[in-house]
Amino acid sequence: MSASSLRLSLFLFTLASCALTERLLPRRARVAPAAPRWGANLALMLLGSLAVRFLLPLAALETASRAEAARVGLMNIVAMPSLLKIILTVVLFDLLIYWQHRLFHTVPVLWRMHAVHHTDLDLDAGSAVRFHPLEILVSMLIKMAAVVILGASAAGVLIFEAILSTAAIFHHSNTALPLPLDAALRRLTVTPDMHRVHHSPNRLETDSNFSFNLTIWDRLFGTYRAQPLELHESMKLGLPEDRDPRRLGLGALLVRPLTRTS
Repeated sequence: MSASSLRLSLFLFTLASCALTERLLPRRARVAPAAPRWGANLALMLLGSLAVRFLLPLAALETASRAEAARVGLMNIVAMPSLLKIILTVVLFDLLIYWQHRLFHTVPVLWRMHAVHHTDLDLDAGSAVRFHPLEILVSMLIKMAAVVILGASAAGVLIFEAILSTAAIFHHSNTALPLPLDAALRRLTVTPDMHRVHHSPNRLETDSNFSFNLTIWDRLFGTYRAQPLELHESMKLGLPEDRDPRRLGLGALLVRPLTRTS
């Protein structure tokens, strides 16, 4: 099985598993119809994948393979065991995604792209793929640049991207975890309750809990917020200016970065 097939199989398995689990053990009641949301989210994912495939000559994994072969980048210059290089790649890229996420919340033009992700009025497994194609392209360019500068391990990049996609589905899911389990898990990784705070329309909460996998970054850089101001079951999600689900279809989401200035 090829690396791309393996990643796709893992992604689909995680998406199906979390979608089933959140149906059986929902944390919150839905506020918007599920079918239009899932349709728009999956369409955005497809368009983002096509944009990367046809507009970029390489993706992060292919860039890492070529950089390793050419001995380009810091970790390809400094001699180190392969296992250490893989671990460093996974950890450093997790840190990169944390700071990239903060950057997309700070720079206005980047926020206009990333805001599409925050317009979801519900949060579930399908929300994990709700990213504007422009953001997908910019994110891939950042990862490719980091691969070349760091000399990232191709195996490490493969592992990181697998972790990133599965972790994103898990912590966006609407799954009700037992509170002791949630407390134990979030010592290491992001849980649905922890990430839900980040999707609050309150900007103080939106600008917190930026981590995608390892929670140490939020704790280390002072952006960790344990609980929302309101109860998880009743807190609002989304953005203050986008409250009508009828105006959050695929077409509106695609043009949103071009028509909004906030």
